[in-house]
Amino acid sequence: MIAVITGDIINSQHADTEVWITKLKNLLENWGSAPQTWEIYRGDEFQFKCNIDDVFWRFLAIKSLIKSQENLDVRMAIGIGQENFSSEKITESNGSAYVNSGRLLNDLKSDGHTVSIKTSNDSVDRDLNILLKWASKDFDNWTMATSEIIHEMIMKQDTTQEDLAKKFAISQSSISQRLKRANYELIVETNQYFRKKISEL
Repeated sequence: MIAVITGDIINSQHADTEVWITKLKNLLENWGSAPQTWEIYRGDEFQFKCNIDDVFWRFLAIKSLIKSQENLDVRMAIGIGQENFSSEKITESNGSAYVNSGRLLNDLKSDGHTVSIKTSNDSVDRDLNILLKWASKDFDNWTMATSEIIHEMIMKQDTTQEDLAKKFAISQSSISQRLKRANYELIVETNQYFRKKISEL
């Protein structure tokens, strides 16, 4: 089984494309090469695949990166399933992971939510989607400053609050307050829960 995330940038027409697209490309290149592992297409849509264990953390890395840009947000559909055909271009690959992710993004555009998951198990989908709806009430309201801090924590797991204070030229107590406001410890627990539920598929 693999995970496929299909997403699109919200409010992309009101932002400097070159800035966010360069940042997104640099992030996705950490996880594999284009166009086999990831691709940006139709201006503001993207797709990439990863291990099922990594998918929640990858989703959050993208969410925090895009939210750290002014006026931007991102919608993402997570599909878990098989890859029956692997093409040189991810957008031409096929299997239930791709079908689940692609169809789900269309549903998200109509229901107003910013993240959802589809697996082969309706019970797992129900549990994880309730969790994602609650969590998104936080994620969708992150400020640019909070998003920057969360992104650094996700990308560099061994980073300390002191490191972040130096990088952003603010006090360590300010970093601590931002992490508390973002419920960072709860995010880490949610990632562990997510991995456990998906491992049961």
